[in-house]
Amino acid sequence: MTKPFVFKEYIFSLIFWCVFAVAIWINFQANTDRFIALLQTIAIVISSVIFTYHLTHNLLPKALRTKRMKTFLIQATVNVLILSIIYSFIFTYLQVAPKVDLPTNVYDHLPILWQGFYMALPAAFMISGAACGIKFYLEHKRIERDHILLQQAHLENQLKLLQDQINPHVVFNILNHIHILMKTDTELADFLLMKFSDILRYQLYHCNQNLVPLDKEIEYLQNLVEVEKLRWGNELNVDATLKINNTKASIAPLLLVPFIENAFKYVCRLPGQTGYVKIFCKEENNNLFFYVENSYSEMAVHKKKDGGIGLQNVQKRLKLQYPNAYDLKIESDNLVYKVTLTLKLSENDQ
Repeated sequence: MTKPFVFKEYIFSLIFWCVFAVAIWINFQANTDRFIALLQTIAIVISSVIFTYHLTHNLLPKALRTKRMKTFLIQATVNVLILSIIYSFIFTYLQVAPKVDLPTNVYDHLPILWQGFYMALPAAFMISGAACGIKFYLEHKRIERDHILLQQAHLENQLKLLQDQINPHVVFNILNHIHILMKTDTELADFLLMKFSDILRYQLYHCNQNLVPLDKEIEYLQNLVEVEKLRWGNELNVDATLKINNTKASIAPLLLVPFIENAFKYVCRLPGQTGYVKIFCKEENNNLFFYVENSYSEMAVHKKKDGGIGLQNVQKRLKLQYPNAYDLKIESDNLVYKVTLTLKLSENDQ
């Protein structure tokens, strides 16, 4: 990205100086010999390039870095004065047949040089100002580009960090279920290992992407729900309906997992009652509707607080990946906990 940008900057500067040279040559050759006009043009362009290059490529970037713009204004003023003096000498001495005969006494040249300096001052100011303006514009584009790249890198790092927090958490829970079943039901443990293989394969080969096919994500969630059903058995009623209409739709990987994990983690079974978890997910017209409900108790939640991922992770990812494209509602009382998410899948997700 840097080399093409620098190349474009030099091309832009070259075009500017070429246009400037042609403009002053046309102006000079109307009043003097074309060869002399060419010499004057070359002298003015060379001196202008040298001084404005030093001003815009050395002094200006340094002033921007150190935030000493007042010093730069003084330096720019000195630059304009020096250029005006140089222009005055060019206008006065670089002529074959000067309109005004120069006095033989050098000291008598000062009024003529002063007049040339006075007339050259606006030109020097405009040239230096134009060069600084162009440099300011290019620096602004460079800063804007670097800012966008920095934001993108920061966003990717944040998403990677949030996503990496989920993977080991889910794997740990499943392995813990299998470990318990190995002591009581080896056949069921073997079945769970197969499910775990599918889950792990999905996390390893698909979740390193920014977006994954929605049908693959739903299949992954179904496997997680199946694992939880087997773990809880008859102690918990689980009703899960997951369906999509657009098989080409995509979604950020593992975005919905914490909702399901929390529902099973904090589900409450009151004495003499069976707890429940309801999960509903539907995609229609590129809109995703996701709903999770579970039996709930504040006392049970306080007992299970162990530093889990929680919903903050999901909320951060939604803000980063789906700004202004989602609606998340979380409702709870002492009996029921509900999570409702409406997500607008972007056009790029299709």
